[in-house]
Amino acid sequence: MTRRSRATRSPLPQRAGVDAVRLTLPVGGRWGTVRDHLVERLAPGAEVVDGMLAAGEFVTLEGPVKHDDPYVGGQVIWFHRELAPETPVPFPIEVLYRDEHLVVADKPHFLATTPRGSHITETALARLRRELELPGLSAAHRLDRLTAGVVLFVVRPEERGRYQSLFADKRVHKEYEAIAPYDPVLELPRTVRSRIEKVRGVIAAHEVPGEANSESRVELIDHRPVPSYGGALGRYRLLPRTGRTHQLRVHMNALGLPLLGDPVYPAVLDQAAADDFARPLQLLATTLEFTDPVTGTEHRFHTRRTLQAWDAYDAWDADEV
Repeated sequence: MTRRSRATRSPLPQRAGVDAVRLTLPVGGRWGTVRDHLVERLAPGAEVVDGMLAAGEFVTLEGPVKHDDPYVGGQVIWFHRELAPETPVPFPIEVLYRDEHLVVADKPHFLATTPRGSHITETALARLRRELELPGLSAAHRLDRLTAGVVLFVVRPEERGRYQSLFADKRVHKEYEAIAPYDPVLELPRTVRSRIEKVRGVIAAHEVPGEANSESRVELIDHRPVPSYGGALGRYRLLPRTGRTHQLRVHMNALGLPLLGDPVYPAVLDQAAADDFARPLQLLATTLEFTDPVTGTEHRFHTRRTLQAWDAYDAWDADEV
């Protein structure tokens, strides 16, 4: 670890597996005191900020920020946000592999990978930090909250970049399985390439004209009639070459094969209640294969989960957790 990274490490311990917020004061700011900037910048307002200052909850590397400390552009401050109650995701996260460098987890449906939005403590990262007592654990990549399967985490913060580069440089072989309608006319396997764009604040991603920035191979593993479904279902192997947001879901929908349980494609449905864990999206990250950039070990990790709509469609369709 470099001297710079040690110097900027948060002086506050984690809470419930969640890091303190790191806030850098803008250079050239017009505020007279740090307090004035915090009141303007943070949503809770003056009363809450003043209470946190009085309690010493805003800190720098030198100690707590005082109510009348002068504003200094570039100064770094840490604090913990008030964490809203979250509905626990009632499924365990299983550890497939662990060594001094890596933790490989088998994430359940409905559990976000990392803290984001309204999902903070009920995330795979926060849970694993708490359960494994690894406060420095970080994610090398991310699965959507609704997708289950294999996720790679890094034990040592100084090694995170080397593992992240595996994904950025497309040096990880990834496989997924999905359950979707079966179309006997559609010729498979095939490779789908398109340009996908996702606008911040808009739930669905869309294919648009232009140079392709996404690529997925779609293979049919098996198919069978399911009378209670009203047709035939297919079990598909999906091999993404790129990692655009919702890429596999977008590509399958474009083929006329929207995944079972998808609340976004082909149409955005009303958001489910926080405690509604029925009919999980039938998408599973089954395999990660790569050469370890630190040890040189050849790794291949495979999920122990299966997709319920293939094994027991009626149970999946019955709105039962």
